[in-house]
Parts: sequence; C-alpha cells; structure tokens
Amino acid sequence: MRAGKRAPDFVLFLSILMLLGMGLVMVFSSSAYYAGDPEGPFHDPFYFFKKQFLWALLGLSAMFVMMNFEYTRLKKHVGLLLLIAFLLLILVLIPGIGASYLGARRWLNLGPLSFQPSEFVKLCIIIFTAHGLAAKRNQIHLFKKGLLPFITIGGIAAALILAQPDLGTASTLMGTIVVMCFVAGARGTQLGGLCSVGLVLVLTAIWLEPYRRRRFLAFLDPEADPTGAGWHIINSLMSLGSGGLMGTGLGQGRHSKFLFLPERHTDFIFAAIGEELGFIGASLVIMLFILLLWRGFKVAITCPDTFGSILAAGIVSGIVLQAIVNIGVVTSSLPITGITLPFVSFGGTSLVFTLMGMGILLNISKYTSPR
Repeated sequence: MRAGKRAPDFVLFLSILMLLGMGLVMVFSSSAYYAGDPEGPFHDPFYFFKKQFLWALLGLSAMFVMMNFEYTRLKKHVGLLLLIAFLLLILVLIPGIGASYLGARRWLNLGPLSFQPSEFVKLCIIIFTAHGLAAKRNQIHLFKKGLLPFITIGGIAAALILAQPDLGTASTLMGTIVVMCFVAGARGTQLGGLCSVGLVLVLTAIWLEPYRRRRFLAFLDPEADPTGAGWHIINSLMSLGSGGLMGTGLGQGRHSKFLFLPERHTDFIFAAIGEELGFIGASLVIMLFILLLWRGFKVAITCPDTFGSILAAGIVSGIVLQAIVNIGVVTSSLPITGITLPFVSFGGTSLVFTLMGMGILLNISKYTSPR
C-alpha cells in the first residue's frame, strides 16, 4: 500500500487530545489533597499528576509512531503479538512474577514501574481478530469456520484475564470481539446466541465469587450495606449529585477532598468530574466519547480494505465499551467492576496502549476515501 496522502482525521485527533487534557487536569484535582497529606505516604500534591504526565508523554510518542506506521504491516506480526500476549497473561498469574494489589494479580513489576499485561493483550487480540476476520470474510456466516476460532482465542484470553481476577476487562474484550464480528458480517442470530451465553457466564462468574456477589447485591440495594459493599455506590452518587449544573469548582470537591469517594482518581474519576465540573463537565466527557465513536466508525466505513475497516471498528468500540462500563458503574447503572475511564483515569499502562491504539486508528484514517 502506498503512503497515505491525506492528513489524519483532525476531529478524531482533537477529541483524543481534549480527553487526555481533561484527564490530566482531573487526576491532579482529584488526587492533590490525598497525595499532599503530610501524614500520608506521598507528601507531594503533584505525585499522581507527575506520573500521569510522564505516561501521557510516552503514550503520545507511541501514538505518533503508530500514526506513521502503515497499519497493513501489522498483519506480518500477528502471530508474534499473540504469542507475547498469552505469555504475559500466564506470567502475571505466577506468584513471585506477577505483582498482587488488593487481592488482584494484574501487574508485572519492571523495576520502579509496573506493567499491566491485559492492556497490551486487548490491542493484540483486536489486531489478531481483525486479520482473521478479514481473511475469512467469505466464511463469516459459517459458525465453525467463521466465528468459532476468534471467539475461542478471545475466550481463552478473557479466561486468563478473569483469573487475575478482572471481570470488567474480560467482558469488554469479548464485547469488542462480538462488535468486530458484526462489522465483518456475521449473522445476527449467531451473535445473539453468543451474547446470551456470554451473559449467563458473566452472571455465573459474579455469583460464584463472594466479593462479586456482594457487589452485585449492593448494586441492587446499596442502602442494605451502606458502610460496606454499598459505600462506593452511595458516595459516587452523592458526588455526582452534589455537583449540580456547574459543579463545585476544580479542587473543591468535598467528597474527593475529604476522601469519602474511593478510587477518586482511578475507577471513580467520573464521579469527581461530576462533582467538580457539574452536569456540564460530565456531559462534555460523554459527548467527547460519542464524537470519538462517530469519527472512529467513519474511519471504519470509509477504509478501502476489510482488515483496516474491522481493525478501526475494534479499536474504537473497545475504548467506548470500556467508557460505557466505567460510567455505568459510577452512575449505578451497572454493578461495580474495577475498570478505568479511558484517557481520563490515572493509570500508565492503560493510557499508553489506549493512545497507541489511537495512533493505529489515525493511521487508518490517512487511507480513507473522503465523503
């Protein structure tokens, strides 16, 4: 394929930068009081901001590299990427190699840094699935030859992620694969059956694990255990509600400042946005993700080849599905699961690989036909 003659999608690029900028501001605003506490472990109000800023620079560098790396060349490396992805998923589960935090074994320690393999794995699985679906586009209506291989590979990856345990990431990964299969032309009845089976498996995973079951019951009735399993939901809703239309102002969130809101700079940062920036700020974040979805699928629709089209759809749907789950949890529309808000929440590995995926999407946009 010749080098693309068009510039990358500017609206898509701008929406990425706006989400990233808002994330940096809110990471600092929501964490400064906690990080600067003289009796706390950090003694620096800029502690989380500085780490996130450095990860953002690394992520932007990765995005610009991938934006100028011809996406069709990724097909040559699918096998190697998949091998590395599964190797990392196995390594992180081995005691002494994988680092454990709050009962979850999701990280590999690399000296002073930690690396979350599942974020890399999501991107690898999306590239593998796009390549395979494009190669089998004439057999996609056949379940055994068309869908089953990709559902199986994705399912194995999801099972290893679930073992960490990380139900939220496992579920969004499988949801992304289903969207990619739909874009590739799979039959609606087959996908409907897969979604039904997936829902049953998710509910089973929730019910068989005591802490997930407590969270699910708290989702149904948070007031039944207000200082236990219902604490996150109650304080998240109180933070959102106290922001009103305009919010309390940056750094003025009482629930964030006085540490009532758990995970205020990570999983529940959207609640901090709602409190400090109000309904307007929260709506702006949602609108930016809608804009990202629109431009991403516009790239997928106008891409001249099947691989690029499915890959673009997979990248953007994976990010938006994660955002939907995170916002659904924060607004008590979904049971609690530990999943971050893309571009916005504190977290280095997630930010770097999300921006890397955006670089691939921007590269694909160079080859789209104007409409």
